[in-house]
Amino acid sequence: MELFTSSLLCLLFTWLLLQAFNSFRNGSKSSDQSKLPPGPRRLPVFGNLFDLGDKPHRSLAKLAHIHGPVMSLKLGSLFTVVVSSEAVAKEILQKQDLVFSNRTVVDAVRASRHDEVSLAWIPVSPLWRTLRKVCNTHIFSNQKLDGNQYLRRNKIQQLIANVGKSCLEGEAINIGQAAFDTSINLLSNTIFSMDLVDPNSSIAQEFRETIYGVMVEAGKPNLADYFPLLRKIDPQGVRRRLTVHFDKLLNLFGKMFDERFHSRKSKASTPSNDALDALIDIVKDGTAELNKTCVTHLLLVLFVAGTDTTSNTLEWAMAELLRNPQVLLKAKEELEQIIGKRNPVEESNINRLPYLQAIIKETFRMHPTIPLLLPHKASSDADVCGFRIPEGSQVLVNVWAIGRDPSIWENPNSFMPERFLGSGIDVKGRDFGLIPFGAGRRICPGLPLANRMLHLMLGSLVNAFDWKLEGGISPDEINMEEKFRFSVQMAEPLRIIPF
Repeated sequence: MELFTSSLLCLLFTWLLLQAFNSFRNGSKSSDQSKLPPGPRRLPVFGNLFDLGDKPHRSLAKLAHIHGPVMSLKLGSLFTVVVSSEAVAKEILQKQDLVFSNRTVVDAVRASRHDEVSLAWIPVSPLWRTLRKVCNTHIFSNQKLDGNQYLRRNKIQQLIANVGKSCLEGEAINIGQAAFDTSINLLSNTIFSMDLVDPNSSIAQEFRETIYGVMVEAGKPNLADYFPLLRKIDPQGVRRRLTVHFDKLLNLFGKMFDERFHSRKSKASTPSNDALDALIDIVKDGTAELNKTCVTHLLLVLFVAGTDTTSNTLEWAMAELLRNPQVLLKAKEELEQIIGKRNPVEESNINRLPYLQAIIKETFRMHPTIPLLLPHKASSDADVCGFRIPEGSQVLVNVWAIGRDPSIWENPNSFMPERFLGSGIDVKGRDFGLIPFGAGRRICPGLPLANRMLHLMLGSLVNAFDWKLEGGISPDEINMEEKFRFSVQMAEPLRIIPF
């Protein structure tokens, strides 16, 4: 098989090289091409693929310094426009949102036919509107979240109790893993009114590895995305491996759907009145084009997007607090003054903790876990800042570059939560200098819950314990290098000791 794949790639390379040579020999640039955004020089066939590197958000930010905030690349056969400024992001995601609201579907998410029903990837359509409405009304509305916050409170109490055991024994904890386990059950209690996993069980480990596998495979550079002729053979096996991960999650959620569906037929059953009940009601009603398949794929999106990204953000926030003791001290002082030292933090307290909110915003600015928003697609030719964006172009918004833009942020590489105090800037898609959840039609529907979870976890961990680094290393020695998958996490897990 490997020999076959290599031979096919060689033939493809030769064919594309001949095509590129003939194009160069037979024609010059058209007047339309001259209006395209500028960009780095391209190699035959591969274009700018090798310019991406292993941390594409950083590589593209460097290129944008040379070629400008609207930059074009050729990634294999895929024409790509990269947006790296607040003003242009607003143009794409707000002013011309209708033109750019659809996705360039990466080949990996064709696994298990996920791209056909996934809220994250399907085009704007009646099904997409139904799924958005379900999220906004039945899962992530403030009324729903307020009504089940007691479930999340219990999970935070369990987190603090588990950390307390490590505190008594003087043991270090992997804070990212602890946040991930808590995030799973915070989300599962919101949707299912139950723990999805016991953090100490083998099931939790398998679930964690499955989510991790999804993020790894989805984030791999995939030749099938850049050379569509290769999609049928899946030369790197990305879609094949992702199908295994997807099917595990879909089977789990399908089983939970069936169990709840059948239990509700029993007169003795007590309705949970949670998100799953609401989803089943919509399916049974039959007025919307929602079925079990749509529901299980929606749950897959919510758990993949809502656990890994939340735990990564929490880990980055804790790392920055330890590296900046004066910020940690101010956070503790605020919590002690408003909540009381060691007292539990409630979701209702968040609005009274402006410095904690500023820490989360500053973490989002410096360490957006999805540094390149999911790819948008031009549904027609468009004019952006005087440049022509051809129909079908992939559009990438470099959130990381915007968060480090010195024309927006003073001392952009310094962790300074104070910059947000009294500023009114938020992450809800209105301020395009800070859009970790995206903006416009495609803004992440889970933003309201993610925001609550992060403030609740970070505030609770900071207020309940003091912290020091494992092995007696100094804050300056924390490894802040990144590992790029679909999301960005710390290259080395942050291990810290509560006391």
